[in-house]
Amino acid sequence: MKNRNLVFIQGNEACAEGALLAGVRFFAGYPITPSTEIAEEMAKKLPAFGGRFIQMEDEIASVAAICGASEAGVKSMTATSGPGFSLMQENIGYAYFTEIPIVIVNVQRGGPSTGLPTKVSQSDTMQARWGTHGDYTAIAVAPNSVRDSLYQTIRAVNLAEKYRTPVIVLLDEVLGHMREKIEIPDESEVEIINRTRPTVSRDDFIPYGNNETGVNPFPIFGSGYRTHVTGLTHDIHGFPTSNPPEVAALLSRLRRKIDSDAKSMMEFEEEMLDDAEIAFVAYGIVARAARQAVLIGRKQGKKLGLLTLKTIWPFPDEKVSKLLTHVDSIIVPELNMGQIILEVERINRNGKQILGVNKFDGEILSPIEILAKAEEIR
Repeated sequence: MKNRNLVFIQGNEACAEGALLAGVRFFAGYPITPSTEIAEEMAKKLPAFGGRFIQMEDEIASVAAICGASEAGVKSMTATSGPGFSLMQENIGYAYFTEIPIVIVNVQRGGPSTGLPTKVSQSDTMQARWGTHGDYTAIAVAPNSVRDSLYQTIRAVNLAEKYRTPVIVLLDEVLGHMREKIEIPDESEVEIINRTRPTVSRDDFIPYGNNETGVNPFPIFGSGYRTHVTGLTHDIHGFPTSNPPEVAALLSRLRRKIDSDAKSMMEFEEEMLDDAEIAFVAYGIVARAARQAVLIGRKQGKKLGLLTLKTIWPFPDEKVSKLLTHVDSIIVPELNMGQIILEVERINRNGKQILGVNKFDGEILSPIEILAKAEEIR
C-alpha cells in the first residue's frame, strides 16, 4: 500500500505546498501579516527543488521580480495582504497587459490602509477584480479549507500558465492560520499545465497575434524569438501603437481569451440546493460557517441550501442565475460591507429577494449569525 503523506499544517503552508507541486520555482516577496508563512515555507523549500527565493525591498518590486522570472521561463509567485496588494496593482496591470503568467496570493486582513494586520476580512474581493486600471478580465480563486488552499493554488498556477495572465488566490486570515490534517498528493497525481512554446521559426513568430484562442505561445526570453515587451498599448509584434483598430484588437483579444473560456474555469460546491427555498452564496472561511447554518436550519425544518464559490472572478453568472430561478431568496454572508452581493444583485432578473449578512469588525461570522438572517424571512 502506498504511504500516505499526511500532515497537520496551516492554510498558508498548504498554499506553499500547492505552489511547489504546480511547479513554481521562483518566489519574490515582502513579508506581511497574515501571509508571511507562505514566504517562509517557500524560502525553506524552494532550494531543494532547484528554485530561488528572494526577499524584496517592497511589494512593488516583488511583482516586478516575478514578472521578470516568468518572462525567463520560470513559474513564479508572490504572497501578500491588503496594503501590499494595493502597492502591487501597477505591476499586476503590467502583467495583464504584457500577458505574463504570475500568481499572487492575497491573505486578506481588515483595511483600508494597514488596518487590522491579525484579523480576518474579505474586503479585497472587489480589488481582486478591479484593482488595476484599464479594461481587463481578472481570474481569482477562493479556497475554503486548508486542503483547498493547496488545490486552489495548483489551479491558480495552471490557469496562469494556460491563459498567460496573472491569477489571484484570495485566502483570508483564518484560513491562512487554521491548521487541518490533509494529505499532500504525489506529484504524479497532480495535473500540471505549462505555457505553450512557439512551434514556428523565429522569423515567423508573432508574439501578440489575433489567433482563435487569444492566447499566444510564450517563448523563453533570450531564446532567440524576438519579443518587444512594453506596458504601452502594442501591435501584434509588441511595438507601441495608438492606431485605433490595433488598440481595439489588442484589448478585445485580452478580454476574449478569458471571457470566451470562463465557463470551463468555474468551480463551486452545491449542498442541499435541490429543494432549497433560501440559498446562501458564500466563499472562503464564511462558506464553512454558512454550511453549518444550513445543517442547523435543516434540523429546524427550514429548506436551506448553500452554493460555495471557488471561482470568484470571472463571476459564475450562469450558475447564480440558474439558482435565482428556483429559490425564493438568496443570502450572501461576507466579511465586508457587501461586495459579492453586488454581483448577485446585478444578475437578479426576476426581482428575487437578495439579502446580505455582513461583518467587518475583524471577527468571523458565526453560523448562528448567518442563520438569523434566514429566520428574518417569513
